[in-house]
Amino acid sequence: MLKVRKAASLQAKRSAFPHQLEALEAIKDLPYAAIFHEQGLGKTKIGLDLALSWLARDIVDSVVIVAKKGLIENWRSEVATHSHLPPRILSQDRNANFYAFNSPARLYLTHYEAVLSERKRMSLFLRTRRVGALLDESQKIKNPDTGVSQALHALSDGFVRRVIMTGTPVANRPYDLWSQVRFLDGGKALGHEFAAFKRTVDLTNDLARNKHRAAALARELDQLFDRIRSFSVRETKKTAGVNLPDKMIRNMECELEPRQAEIYKQFREELAAVIVREGRPILDDAEVTLKRLLRLVQVASNPATVDQSYRANPGKFIPLVNLIHDAVDAGEKIVVWTAFTENADFLGLRLEKFGAVVVHGGLSTASREEALDTFKTAAECRVLVATPGAAKEGLTLTVANHAVFYDRSFSLDDYLQAQDRIHRISQEKPCHVTNLVATDTVDCWVDALLAAKHLAAQLGQGDITRGEYDERADYTFSEMVRDVLQLDGEEEP
Repeated sequence: MLKVRKAASLQAKRSAFPHQLEALEAIKDLPYAAIFHEQGLGKTKIGLDLALSWLARDIVDSVVIVAKKGLIENWRSEVATHSHLPPRILSQDRNANFYAFNSPARLYLTHYEAVLSERKRMSLFLRTRRVGALLDESQKIKNPDTGVSQALHALSDGFVRRVIMTGTPVANRPYDLWSQVRFLDGGKALGHEFAAFKRTVDLTNDLARNKHRAAALARELDQLFDRIRSFSVRETKKTAGVNLPDKMIRNMECELEPRQAEIYKQFREELAAVIVREGRPILDDAEVTLKRLLRLVQVASNPATVDQSYRANPGKFIPLVNLIHDAVDAGEKIVVWTAFTENADFLGLRLEKFGAVVVHGGLSTASREEALDTFKTAAECRVLVATPGAAKEGLTLTVANHAVFYDRSFSLDDYLQAQDRIHRISQEKPCHVTNLVATDTVDCWVDALLAAKHLAAQLGQGDITRGEYDERADYTFSEMVRDVLQLDGEEEP
């Protein structure tokens, strides 16, 4: 007897929060849209409800959700939680993809690298049916010169509906927005030339000395969100009316250990000599200079990552242990963030007595999932040590309410996404975020740079007013490099 398979229901399994319903209502009929809700406000739910709405109203035949590779399993779980649809996976297995492309699936999950490798077949696929696209963590295509970005820009017109989602649209610099929006509108809102857009909104190193340039930047940032407002929704935790516990952020100064201070001085002098000798300007977006400054961050964090003979406890270690003891004594859990894989392994070993588990990009997906599950469920596991690159997105870590940044890179996206793993819907306790800052080191410059980037992002995203921006704007981060390198006043880098 022939069995007819019943079509899956297109109804959502769970009700949405008011701010999610408002976002859905605002964009459900638009040909393209941007969901820019702050991390922790449930963009996944909004995106899935939007996909179901398209399907239920026969606007599209299928929806393709593009996520980062490491978040595919997380998305599979979210789809099962919020919908009745069984998703088909598009991976880098070309044989399996052949059957997926030729299936009657309503919902597809894939990752950015698979889109690049399957660009030709994806283009053919878009000619055979009406497809909606939803790009998760769309800052992945912030650089218009990457193959992934170019592939999605080329495919854009083939999607009958297009949506981008990210809590950090200005992921690191204001110009990060251009490529993401170009996927939606082909360049209508922000212009067709990336270089021209970048010039108007770049955090250049002359801002502290050039008041005219600083005023022009503030003016451009103030107008930025207005240019995309007609197709964008943005809520912060404050504006969404979500009653989350307070999040308190503080810097804790730490003195370098004596041998660590010697190693730091050596690296600093070598860097200063290179900069002065080559006459290279100090540009915080210059790749070579950034790499050298990041090495100073590494030494200020833990010299053992660059000098295997180093055996002492770095200056930040004892303050970290004290913070962990405070959390454990309160019956709470803590996430320790470091930008360096070697440091994560080092700290994981040193913190074994707290049941510490480690997550970083050098571990297999299975190992990372096991560590995260242990942290979430095992009472004896009080500490998670993680790198933002491996755990900053798509994860809910509200089992913890403490986050310590043992060190920070220059990426605003890494910093904001990582700290809000604990401060999101389902968190019931006040959250404590502590930045460990090595006194009189590059850490002070990193702190100022991230603050300047964050303020520019807030104005560009419409989170603050021009008046609030002008009151708090501080462009001294570029001048601080001279202090970091201890250059003499007569020497111009």
